[in-house]
Amino acid sequence: MARRNVTLIYGGAHVGVMGAIAESVLSNGGRVIGVIPQALVELEVAHRGLTELHIVDDMHQRKAMMAGLSDGFIALPGGLGTLEELFEMLTWSQLGFHGKPVGVMNVAGYYSSLLTFLDQGVSEGFMRQAHRDLLLNDTVASGLLDQMAAYTATVTSKLPDE
Repeated sequence: MARRNVTLIYGGAHVGVMGAIAESVLSNGGRVIGVIPQALVELEVAHRGLTELHIVDDMHQRKAMMAGLSDGFIALPGGLGTLEELFEMLTWSQLGFHGKPVGVMNVAGYYSSLLTFLDQGVSEGFMRQAHRDLLLNDTVASGLLDQMAAYTATVTSKLPDE
């Protein structure tokens, strides 16, 4: 990200995978913006060495600010919160609320079952192929960043064909 002059915007903590990625981007001369709710600041997990740190009242404000600041969204392997944020950004894209790329880093096949599940949604008629195609994926960061850089938004109605 630092080599490509891509700013990392994330949840603002110094712990976990994202804390480590933030450190890596910073140590390689990149910019990192964190957005963290006050409750997590009080738990002393805020990363105080970021390029910018925004402290907000709650998780809703955090997600809204992060979405507004971001030019695209990448989900790394994670839990329920990661999935919730991923699907919210995909849904917003499907509805035409934004035209930003959304992708998953399929590290060690972590998201392979999810991608297969989404393909099944298309084959069984619960989802349009155009909506499935909104989710980019790759196993390496450079490939996913290349896809995101080349992304062109297409708005396809969520409504079924008549």
